[in-house]
Amino acid sequence: MAKYILALDQGTTSSRAILFDRKGRIVAQAQKEFAQLFPKPGWVEHDPLEIWSTQAGVAAEATVKAGQNGKSIAALGITNQRETVVVWNRKTGKPIYNAIVWQDRRTAPYCDQLRAEGREPMIRAKTGLVLDAYFSASKVKWILDNVRGARKKAEAGLLAFGTIDSWLIWNFTQGELHVTDVTNASRTMLLNIHTLRWDEELLALFDIPSSMLPQVRQSSEVYGETKTTVFASKIPITGIAGDQQAALFGQLCTTPGMVKNTYGTGCFMLMQTGTEPKESRNNLLTTVAWQLDGQVQYALEGSIFMAGAVVQWLRDNLGIIKTAADVEQLARQVGSTEGVYFVPAFAGLGAPHWNPYARGTLFGMSRATTAAHIARAAVEAIAFQVMDVLRAMEADSGLPIAELRVDGGASANNLLMQFQADVLNTKVVRPRITETTALGAAYLAGLAVGYWGSVAELQALGQSDTAFTPKANQAAIAEGIGHWHRAVQAVQVWAQPPAPRPEK
Repeated sequence: MAKYILALDQGTTSSRAILFDRKGRIVAQAQKEFAQLFPKPGWVEHDPLEIWSTQAGVAAEATVKAGQNGKSIAALGITNQRETVVVWNRKTGKPIYNAIVWQDRRTAPYCDQLRAEGREPMIRAKTGLVLDAYFSASKVKWILDNVRGARKKAEAGLLAFGTIDSWLIWNFTQGELHVTDVTNASRTMLLNIHTLRWDEELLALFDIPSSMLPQVRQSSEVYGETKTTVFASKIPITGIAGDQQAALFGQLCTTPGMVKNTYGTGCFMLMQTGTEPKESRNNLLTTVAWQLDGQVQYALEGSIFMAGAVVQWLRDNLGIIKTAADVEQLARQVGSTEGVYFVPAFAGLGAPHWNPYARGTLFGMSRATTAAHIARAAVEAIAFQVMDVLRAMEADSGLPIAELRVDGGASANNLLMQFQADVLNTKVVRPRITETTALGAAYLAGLAVGYWGSVAELQALGQSDTAFTPKANQAAIAEGIGHWHRAVQAVQVWAQPPAPRPEK
């Protein structure tokens, strides 16, 4: 049998490809960043052709680096930034507009309008999602309403829409397959998560023709084969999962109550809740974790929009660090933030607040405040946001959290991980391989072709590495948490429009 599994990890800021061996170890990898487009304040776009070219490029590069051709790859798994949406012409295969990214806020007023019309309870009951511009449905509607001739073409069956997994598979199979999996479909706000089918009432509400939709499949099965010249031979495409669900699977959170948090551009925490969807009373999302061997598992999810992106902002906009990795060293120059709190609501506040109008704010600065204090406040802000989501999750599930499994780029920051353990007063476990998103896609792809025989076989690989246990003075931590909550409250007050001034 072929020696490796190839996982493609199409993220928000870069495309990656990683080859894994049978022990779940990385054999070769390649990564390429692509342009972030900001046409107007609050708008975020990507060029879908650049997403495809970078992803195809790194797939070829990683394969060549390992001294392999397509023949030595048993299967291909895809994981992707979720909710980001592409609409393309079925005949030409060309996008009709840029991909509208999950962070994009242009459809927030439309979502407000639907809320005012009383649509949210129906949407929530069917999809498990809060009514927000974050999800794909309102983005697709915007493209159909704003790109010249798009609606007419869509109604004539000429257009296809898909999340990034669908777009990549369409290109890898040269238009032969238009598919998605249950995890990505559950993030569009068009899938009924109870029936696992596209919902006619939701399609009518968002005015999206059903002819545009991809076919919904399991997260692990043989969908088809690559047809492009990227590889020397055809490779079966056998695993698909949205990035956060892939990380949950990669962390092997396979029993109810297990939790993982991914520190990427944003922070995403998922708790596996078993075969029944759990409704949230604390503004969390109910989502599909994966579907494997016909069995669906569900999860609760809390999304934080700005995590690694805060560090990018310190690097690119403030220029106080040269590389993202420098933030830990700068933050360690001071023993505390000296009362500085940073609420990084650049794209609004996610769970458990869901305030799209909140904006990033620094509190408590004095003349003595330095770049190091701001860097430390930025690191701590990531941990505080994670804490708020975990507390909401505990309340919704009724399950105490024994440990938090962590992954993603910023989980390499030891200062952040220690502070995270301190504010949660819980053990934080970091795996040997922090690329668990790609690993999850590899696991799903490998299971479909018998590369690994079972989930039990995956668990025997033993991936955990470093554990951080609470060390700080809990009274001081509690005081800091109180100040953090004051800062979040102040940001939300600022987000409200000012009251009209009385006439003189």
